[in-house]
Amino acid sequence: MFAPKKILVPTDFSKYADAALEQAIDIAAQYGSTIHLLHVVDERITWAADDYGSAEVVKHLDKESLKAAEERLKRVAAAIINDKKIDVIVDVKGGTPYEVILSEEKEKNIDVIVIASHGKTGILKHLMGGVAGKVIKGSRCLVVVVKP
Repeated sequence: MFAPKKILVPTDFSKYADAALEQAIDIAAQYGSTIHLLHVVDERITWAADDYGSAEVVKHLDKESLKAAEERLKRVAAAIINDKKIDVIVDVKGGTPYEVILSEEKEKNIDVIVIASHGKTGILKHLMGGVAGKVIKGSRCLVVVVKP
């Protein structure tokens, strides 16, 4: 019987990611799993900013983005821990989202990834990236996709 112990939940703080987190909480409550809550600050954003600003501005933007994301994740985790009594580990990293997610999966020996799909199609899918699809293709573990 499949009983995941480690659940990775990438979040971009959207309502779709919140829905995926709710699914992960249900799974964790049922199996006594630990949730690894991850936010990736997309390095492509700072690359674009670097084209228009100084290196110091970009470095400051990176630092502040990571700090703000970590604070937000800690608040989310505290609410889950207090309300549901589920272990939550938070992590914020910079990089290309799908690459960081897949790296975390391997590094932490994750059993299941619960990820949101924004449901973008056409040009929006290509502009926004299609992170969930890339995670599905590259993952070695079970991936649960929560769609809008």
